[in-house]
Amino acid sequence: MASKPLKILAIAGSLRKSSFNRAALLTAEEMAGDSARFTYANLAGIPLYDQDLRDTGVPEAVETLSQQVLDADAILFSTPEYNYSVSGVLKNAIDWLSRVDPQPFADKPVAVMSASMSAFGGARAQYDLRRILIYLDAHFVNKPEVMISFAHKKFDESGKLTDEVTRKFIGDLVSALGTWQQRLNSGSNS
Repeated sequence: MASKPLKILAIAGSLRKSSFNRAALLTAEEMAGDSARFTYANLAGIPLYDQDLRDTGVPEAVETLSQQVLDADAILFSTPEYNYSVSGVLKNAIDWLSRVDPQPFADKPVAVMSASMSAFGGARAQYDLRRILIYLDAHFVNKPEVMISFAHKKFDESGKLTDEVTRKFIGDLVSALGTWQQRLNSGSNS
């Protein structure tokens, strides 16, 4: 009997429609094939976090994102690296979600990848994102690590990832996310 597709919420840490990180998420969806169903988060409408605003209620864009996280079986982030860390857009969205009850990231399987034009491929941003989400009780896939260095040389003009080695790593990451979700769901971490 075939298992149902994994519901993955894909979150890009960049608002730019033609970002390498958004393209990496599209590659992940392609590599997953029928094993996963992707939904894409939209961080564009989330206002800057302000406790005064929060005291008046949770903005609709935040409620939407919170529900998307809750409804997903697993989360796949793809983050650029801005000034050695995650983008302000991504951090802001997480700051909002950290104040939502129930906490949407609690016990959620999460994988992260990054794409950057630098030689490090966004490694520092990934480590910061992991550090941020540990507090929110997210459970990370540890391997494979997907850090797409020199991204401007690995995606074509249409946003297609042309580097076959990187495509395989992304496929392996999505597969590992599915396996991790099954292990967490069964209550077995051994």
